[in-house]
Amino acid sequence: MLPIRKGTSPSCARFPFCIFCIEIRMNIFAGNIASATVLTLENHCSYTVWPGTLSNKGGVLGNGGFALPAGAAVQLNAPSSWSGRIWARTGCSFDGSGNGKCVTGDCAGGLRCTGSGVPPATLAEFTIGYIGDVDFYDVSLVDGYNVGMSVRDTDIECPSAGCAADLNVGCPEELQVRDGEGTVVACKSGCTAFNTVEFCCTDGFSTPRTCSPSRYSEYFKNACPTAFSYAYDDSSTCICFDSGYIITFCPKDLN
Repeated sequence: MLPIRKGTSPSCARFPFCIFCIEIRMNIFAGNIASATVLTLENHCSYTVWPGTLSNKGGVLGNGGFALPAGAAVQLNAPSSWSGRIWARTGCSFDGSGNGKCVTGDCAGGLRCTGSGVPPATLAEFTIGYIGDVDFYDVSLVDGYNVGMSVRDTDIECPSAGCAADLNVGCPEELQVRDGEGTVVACKSGCTAFNTVEFCCTDGFSTPRTCSPSRYSEYFKNACPTAFSYAYDDSSTCICFDSGYIITFCPKDLN
């Protein structure tokens, strides 16, 4: 499969694929020097979310976490080598020192995350500048779902990924996470709920051949076809070249 270039129809595919094709493009543009990639976070929810960020490479974004009120937006500059994840925390309460906790997506009880959020949480995952000016991104439900989330490139010319559906409505009872008032605030994945090798695609189920979709991952996939639903979902990583990206919490659609 050829890499998706600007101007082509939106679709996503699991990587790695056609690295040779990407290397050709890299050689053609070898003289280009990549600058910081702008990640714009928008909150379309009717309530405040507290984005958390975790960097695997390239430095911390947004101090690891911050409050984003309903209707607000903020821009983060990701260096060309950055890779990591972004997610929304909900129902948070922090004191003046940044200590506290969140009902969903909590990360060690602090406003500024230094590790992964507690699942279930919807994740936006990025690898910026994988080779040259090539970026990979996806929205993952592998660890479950708490809020709708989408990723699209700034020019709206590359594929969009995400989940605009409210998966808390209709979440199977055995996957539900409820707050103190009994409201469903998140939906676990099969792996998060049961921690079995079949649902987590580990041990003897650690290959695409041996680990198949479950009825739980299919609930996610049917509602959100452009999001990762389980470890070996093969159609949900997107690729773009030298772009900026808009991450929207509670999007109405993926456009």
